[in-house]
Amino acid sequence: MTFTNTMEVALAVRAFGAYAGDKPLEAMDIERRATGAHDVKIEIAYCGVCHSDLHQVRAEWGGTRWPCVPGHEIVGRVTEVGGHVKNFKAGDLVGVGCIVDSCGECPECADGYENYCDGMIATYNFPTEDAPGHTLGGYSQQIVVNEGYVLHVKHDEDKLAAVAPLLCAGITTYSPLKHWNTGPGKKVGIVGIGGLGHMGVKIAHAMGAHVVAFTTSESKREAALALGADEVVVSRNEDEMAAHALSFDLILNTVAAPHNLDAYINLLKRDGTMTLVGVPAEAHPAPNVAALIFKRRSLAGSLIGCIPETQEMLDFCAKHNIVADIEMIRADEVDAAYDRMIKGDVKYRFVIDTASLAG
Repeated sequence: MTFTNTMEVALAVRAFGAYAGDKPLEAMDIERRATGAHDVKIEIAYCGVCHSDLHQVRAEWGGTRWPCVPGHEIVGRVTEVGGHVKNFKAGDLVGVGCIVDSCGECPECADGYENYCDGMIATYNFPTEDAPGHTLGGYSQQIVVNEGYVLHVKHDEDKLAAVAPLLCAGITTYSPLKHWNTGPGKKVGIVGIGGLGHMGVKIAHAMGAHVVAFTTSESKREAALALGADEVVVSRNEDEMAAHALSFDLILNTVAAPHNLDAYINLLKRDGTMTLVGVPAEAHPAPNVAALIFKRRSLAGSLIGCIPETQEMLDFCAKHNIVADIEMIRADEVDAAYDRMIKGDVKYRFVIDTASLAG
């Protein structure tokens, strides 16, 4: 174990990012702060590629800070810890997800929900005192993070690359499934079989629910069953949809494109809930309020999960041998991967091998 202090010089690190929304990503040198008393320095092994990365680095959401280095599905090994760090040591396998800081004082933080803190600092594109004045993400060789936002990885090391997407896709689906009490005796629908949806199917299945996967494509039926779905419904088939009317306790909707929510709301039983985790660029068509009122149904949303819940998710996935289905890429293949993501041409998550940043 190596102890350091904040008086040491910043660390020069190779990364991959962009200087403008209309420019391709490229190799660049960035600075990481010296390892402070409460910090953990991590040698990044792999970083998952999230659709949010594409939106931010291509300036589709607005407010992008440049240079932008995306990446919030980070796994690797601890190389150094600060003198006051108690829960990590050099050599530990760890992960970093979507959050690297929060205010620590608001009601959300006091209740342990820093993911809903208005002062939350995301892993990239959020203001920070570190150079260049905003956070830089995991498409890089190393990162320095306060220990309160670092997570233990208990999977075998040979599965580490496939663990990376759990830090976003995994917790984004685990949190609402847990919150709405998914388990034996519950019927749960997962809408969309992509990066998020395929994790939702795996996790809901491991929780013991009866899982129904919804897809627009007949070609995905066998794949969804292989992921752990008990049934698959092609949502364009009216007869298949009608057969499930008034039967779901929970529907987890992972689709980030505007679509008709009523088709799924009508499948909920009394007191059932549909939870949205995908954020569309344009609003969904307004749902039929009467369909909610007359069955006391709920339409809800959920954002990733808090740090303790993320650790719980990682432990759950390690226990049940759950990882993401991935395709490994080099850093210089990210732009091409983004284009494929837009077309839905990935099963189901790209992961960057950061060793490729060495040249």
